[in-house]
Amino acid sequence: MSRGWFVATIVFACVAMGHLAHAQARNPFDGNAEAILSGQGHYGARCAACHGTDAHGVTGPDLTELWASAGVNDGALFQTVQRGVPGTEMPGFAAAGAGLTEREIWETLAYVRSLATVSPVANPIGDASQGETLFKRNCSSCHVVNGAGGQLGPDLSRIGAARSRAALAAKIRGTSSSIRAGYEPVTLVTREGDRIRGVRKNEDSFSIQVMDTRERIQGYLKANLSSLVHESQSLMPAYGPDRIGDRALDDVLRYLGTLRGVTVRGAGASQAEDPR
Repeated sequence: MSRGWFVATIVFACVAMGHLAHAQARNPFDGNAEAILSGQGHYGARCAACHGTDAHGVTGPDLTELWASAGVNDGALFQTVQRGVPGTEMPGFAAAGAGLTEREIWETLAYVRSLATVSPVANPIGDASQGETLFKRNCSSCHVVNGAGGQLGPDLSRIGAARSRAALAAKIRGTSSSIRAGYEPVTLVTREGDRIRGVRKNEDSFSIQVMDTRERIQGYLKANLSSLVHESQSLMPAYGPDRIGDRALDDVLRYLGTLRGVTVRGAGASQAEDPR
């Protein structure tokens, strides 16, 4: 065994043990008034824009019920804040330039826990099984859930951990202007008069790549286009009360709220659980 290989093995083991320690750790500042006050400042600067000043959610989910959810503990939440959640807008705050120290993460979690409620139910209204049926009928042609579905819209496998109930309802009803990066709608018209509508995937000064409504990835030189319009309205249709009633909407929202744990990144890929 080479010395270099031995050293690398020891380093890897120490890192793995550190991750395990965090996963099993309890917050050392839980209930500490001074730490909670510091955490309030960190939360306001880094978290409130998505999760609300009261932590009840805006675009991001309600955080006040996390500790009442099954399988959630201080260590898992620490890792979520530190590493982020792949496939969602939740960044990792250990990243350079956006970082929080380990102490600051614990302080932030101590503050959020001080706001926590007792109820373990995030979306208490609606029937998840009926919502799944409605989703598959109306939405799965454009959205993937756990490896099944269309590609035109974002993967929703973790949407319950990434969006509040209110934000999801606004998106379904068509009252939200929020569009996830990588899914901005565009309309192209070629010099031959062909009209293409889709979502923008890549663009530079000379070309644009889009996924059209048939889920084909196409590249175009801008010099060969007579028109290129970046749309402000999502390709997702608005489901007003005439298309989906309030009770059915509650069912869909309840189902979407369950999508918080598993995402499939492709054939043979491992499944990863969201720790929140």
